[in-house]
Amino acid sequence: MAATCVVGLQWGDEAKGKIVDLLTEQNDMVVRYQGGANAGHTVVFDGKKFKLSLIPSGIFRENVQCIVAGGVVLNPQNFLAEVDGLVAQGIACKNLILSDRAHVIMPWHFEEDRLMNRTTTGEDIGTTMRGIGPCYRDKVGRSWAIRLGDLYRESFPDRVRQICQAKNRILFSMDAEGGETRLDADKIIADYLGYAERLKPMVMDTTALLLDALADGKKLLLEGAQGALLDIDHGTFPYVTSSNSSGVGVCAGAGIPARVIERLVGIVKAYTTRVGGGPFPTEQDNEVGQHIRDEGNEYGTVTKRPRRCGWFDAVAARYTARLSGATELAVMLLDVLSKLPEIQICTEYEIDGVRTRHFPSHVDDLRKVKPIFITLPGWQQDITGMRTWEELPENARAYVRKIGELVGVPVKIVSVGPDRVQTIAVP
Repeated sequence: MAATCVVGLQWGDEAKGKIVDLLTEQNDMVVRYQGGANAGHTVVFDGKKFKLSLIPSGIFRENVQCIVAGGVVLNPQNFLAEVDGLVAQGIACKNLILSDRAHVIMPWHFEEDRLMNRTTTGEDIGTTMRGIGPCYRDKVGRSWAIRLGDLYRESFPDRVRQICQAKNRILFSMDAEGGETRLDADKIIADYLGYAERLKPMVMDTTALLLDALADGKKLLLEGAQGALLDIDHGTFPYVTSSNSSGVGVCAGAGIPARVIERLVGIVKAYTTRVGGGPFPTEQDNEVGQHIRDEGNEYGTVTKRPRRCGWFDAVAARYTARLSGATELAVMLLDVLSKLPEIQICTEYEIDGVRTRHFPSHVDDLRKVKPIFITLPGWQQDITGMRTWEELPENARAYVRKIGELVGVPVKIVSVGPDRVQTIAVP
């Protein structure tokens, strides 16, 4: 019984998809276990770029099963469009399996997302307006939740009509501008039954499938979405996602026991980014931040939103590595920093005059943080063509070693470009 997990240790967008793609060939199944279509992975190989949202990054290996597990919230229309797009690019998509336990994003969730995006302070919480949060809220509330398996039950049309009746009243009361949202139950039923028909060959009990696979000695690769600092329970609440996006969410989302996870690869960028509102201690809202954004093409895979950019935050990464149980690190996009003469790393926080290496639990304290930086010399050399650890400039190797030292987890992988081949094993 063996499973490997890939988890982002920052605020998401850490290039997890590339590592999942590389590790897929060592496994029998790739499992996406949480999140929704608000996540995005980019995989590059043979000169082609593929953008994924709901589909696991293992889809490019035809001999590997790709599972969307019960912890995911599914937008059927979005999922089918993604499948069609990949098929048009020559990817067969015959190895996809969907959990009948996955909760379904419905039209009322998009409306609720639109009306609830702002906090009480007026700052956006960072939602992508894809109905993810409202769907998870209904999942926990239970009464108005719809799972994928429900679409194949005779009771589905009646449930939609009952929910629409209640949601129309709620949406009307939520709209401060006096607008009136009318959900057309008959249209929703027709649309979702159409999606269900196309999805039916893929839908099954994935919990049983995965447990049987483990019992048979199959190897699982578990693919996280977003990043650990966006974890609903352990992240920078309320500027977080709606699921457990750190390592603590793996087993609940996939439906497997914790004891089967032998390896957890924590993914970090060589710097830090985030989108949406909320405090960001190492943010560089200046020429350095813009340089990183331009060099790293820091715009959302799914949303195209420009990401906020800053120096590597070792306090935050150490916290999420410990929380998630990381056994090794992969440092991504090291090449983005290649033109900088000096590079900084945040090693401690100062909060109300007190220095600490602990990440605060409350967002108000995080807002007060004065980051304590160390400065390392840059390497100012193009490293995108380098393929071995020894080829990297000494200053680049020293920077990577310092990240591992400060986080307390060894770095085993370094990425120097988006392509599969631009990946270096660290001895």
